[in-house]
Order: sequence, then C-alpha cells, then structure tokens
Amino acid sequence: MNYAQLRAFHAVASAGGFSRAARALHVTQPTLSGQVKELEAAHGVRLFDRRGRRVEPTELGAALLAITRRYFSLESEAEQLLAAARGLKSGHLRIGADAPYHVMAALAAFNRKHPGVRTSLSIGNSAELLRDLLEHRCDIAVLADVPGDGRLHTRLLRRDRLIAFVPRAHPWAKRRRLRPRDFAQARMILREPGSTTRRLFEAAMAAAGVTLLDALEIGSREAVREAVAAGLGVGVVSSAEFMADPRLKPLAIDGPAIDSSEYVVCLAERRELLMIRAFLEVIGPVRPDK
Repeated sequence: MNYAQLRAFHAVASAGGFSRAARALHVTQPTLSGQVKELEAAHGVRLFDRRGRRVEPTELGAALLAITRRYFSLESEAEQLLAAARGLKSGHLRIGADAPYHVMAALAAFNRKHPGVRTSLSIGNSAELLRDLLEHRCDIAVLADVPGDGRLHTRLLRRDRLIAFVPRAHPWAKRRRLRPRDFAQARMILREPGSTTRRLFEAAMAAAGVTLLDALEIGSREAVREAVAAGLGVGVVSSAEFMADPRLKPLAIDGPAIDSSEYVVCLAERRELLMIRAFLEVIGPVRPDK
C-alpha cells in the first residue's frame, strides 16, 4: 500500500477537509486531493462523501480511519522509542491547549531542556482537545474540563480564580469587588455554552440565587475582551487569562471562590513514552486537586 496515499487519507479524514489537511502536511491541496483519488481508484472504492468544503468519511472510510489512527499512533511511538535511544535529541511532541496562557511557561521550559525536540501547539476547546488526544492527533493536552476516564492520565497544572472585568468608563470601574447580586441586571459577555469559564460562573450565580439576563455569546476570549472594551457588557475570565489592558478594569467577585483548574492530560497507556514523560517532569510532581 502506498504510504503517501494512506497518510493523505488519514490527514483529510482527521481534519475534516482538504485545506486543513494540506496545511498540516505542508503540501498543496491539489497534491493531497490527487493522492486520495489515487488511493480510491487503486482499490475501486469511495472513501469520502463531499459536502461543500467539508468531507466526511463513508462507512468504509470510517473503518479505515480507525485503522490508520492505530497505525500512525504506532509510528509516533516508534519515533519516540528511537528518539529515546539518542537521548531525546530529536522527535516531535504535539501539544494541544485550551488557551496559550497556561502552557507557555511549561513549553518554554521543555524547549530549553530538550532543544532538539520539535514541538507544535494547537489551540481548541476542551471537547476538541480530548478528541484529538483520544484519536492520537496530539500527545499532551492542557485543558480545564477533564472527565473521569480511565484512559486518561491527569496532572493538576494550576488553579486560578475567576474575575469580572468592565470598560474603564463603566460605573463599576470605580469599585474593586462585585457581589453576586450585582450581576442580576448586568449584560454579560460570555463564551459559548460549552465553555468551562461560563459553566463555572453560571453555576456559582445559580448557587447564589442570581438569575442572569440573556448573555451575548462570543466564541473566543479575544472577542469577549474586545466586546467588553466596546461597552457591550461585562466579561468573566480566569485571573491567569486576563491580559493587562488600559481600556479594562478587573474586579474580584465576592463570595465562595470560583476557581478554574487547568490540567495536563495524556493517554494513560502512553504516559511512559520518553517525550511525554519528559514533559510531565518539566511541570513537576503530581499536586493534590483540592
């Protein structure tokens, strides 16, 4: 079987489209499309259903994808095994994170200690990162929302308190703290419903008996910040993610602490691979999650 064709199929099926897959493999889209078509023609099969710009594996394609995930995962493990024989002087560690703020210090420390290892960082939400981890598209995930799952090995990385923030022209900008009841009449700028920050904030407000107005939903932290700066409402973020901005005033929230915990996660079966173990050593020993 042609390796390049199989790799092209796997990249397209994993990415959900030819453009993203081509960027990931650093090849042109026509090259990638041609390799997939050659694979289909060689075996007289159809592996994808084309739906506009997106493609979805056919039933046969989905079955093949399950095999190629194992195949390329084993290839990655073989690469790491050989890298270990050279004293971790080469290789590729793929990291996914729900925000760059939490992972940069650990990534910098790892690069200083192992400069020969190539690292790549992708950003996504918790659900996307867990899917990438389970499907072997990344080796390490740094995220806030970790389900109880025996397939995962989890380390607590850090814990940060949620804060609110408002534009400097807002009446609240003269204050240092807010009470839960203050939010009852505030127009909130919140991430999508799957956001961990939003889930924690809404749960804390519900526990305090506060009913929130309908929120303006925005799909990224950067866009939430800009919306608050424009005077569209009040934002909520973890203290680690609040970037100093002369337009904005951070405010503590009274009452029981609303903490957001970040975890470093890998597959339990892969935690002893040299590169993964080296990254876990960089972040330090296991800390109690209390």
